[in-house]
Amino acid sequence: MLALVAAAHAPHVELAEVPDLAPPLPDEALVDVRAFSLNRGEVRALAEAEPGRPHGWDVAGVVARAAADGSGPPEGTRVVGLKHPPGGWAQRAAIRTELLAPLPDAVSFEQAATLPVAGLTALRALEVAGYVLGKHVAITGASGGVGRFAIQLAHDGGAHVTAVARRQEGLEELGAHAVVDRLDPEGDGPLYDAILDGVGGPVLGDAIQRLAPGGVAVSYASTIPEPVRYPTRSLFGRAPRASVRGLFLFDELAHTRTGAADLRRLAERIAIGRLDVTPDLLASWREAPRAVQALLDGEVRGKAVLTVD
Repeated sequence: MLALVAAAHAPHVELAEVPDLAPPLPDEALVDVRAFSLNRGEVRALAEAEPGRPHGWDVAGVVARAAADGSGPPEGTRVVGLKHPPGGWAQRAAIRTELLAPLPDAVSFEQAATLPVAGLTALRALEVAGYVLGKHVAITGASGGVGRFAIQLAHDGGAHVTAVARRQEGLEELGAHAVVDRLDPEGDGPLYDAILDGVGGPVLGDAIQRLAPGGVAVSYASTIPEPVRYPTRSLFGRAPRASVRGLFLFDELAHTRTGAADLRRLAERIAIGRLDVTPDLLASWREAPRAVQALLDGEVRGKAVLTVD
């Protein structure tokens, strides 16, 4: 079968013939892949991946063979799923049914493909942050895939949302009440009950200094490799009972085992018009090198989706 695999030369991805899949495990369904999305973490990992190995997490397609143990959707069901360990950028993928959900008819494969990593990360980060109705929530890296989901979900949860991003187009339309390019640790603006951070480095350091007493900062990614620095009194002095929490999606999914139910929740929100997941880049998987490079260069707002044609 054909698959996108890691390659030795930049941008470290190519379409190639690979061996057919080994027989799936009893709790795995075989899915004919129709579309998948690219995530910044996985495309950065391509440079270190073994050349020739299929890559990728996010998958949308049709069940070609149901799981042998009877779990998960039946054959012929349109689905969205998360392939972990990676290998979803292929014509067919074996996906554990605990990470596979049926799609409403109103949701396209291209829309669904945006959901697994970015949508689940935003959803779980907000669940870690807790009850947000009427509270101030800041989201760093807000123009990225996770950030755009988080803006919409926090807004629907009744939060006052501040989006922090360099590229600010369209964020108010998604539900941000304020859009800024940074959180000023010495500024006069609001203190935040919850801060969702996907940037790290000095951005997270500044954000910690804007936490309200009892607030929580949730760190789920680090696009800036610099260490996080902040005056400790900004946390225990100005914001007693505040905390900084780390969120690693794959550990979270293994711990809670509700990935399929959460994917269904997100897909249903698309179907009723409560979640805008329009890809910023949509192309054939034969154009994968261009799409990967665009994501690495910061040219993509939100999600890049490739179709398997």
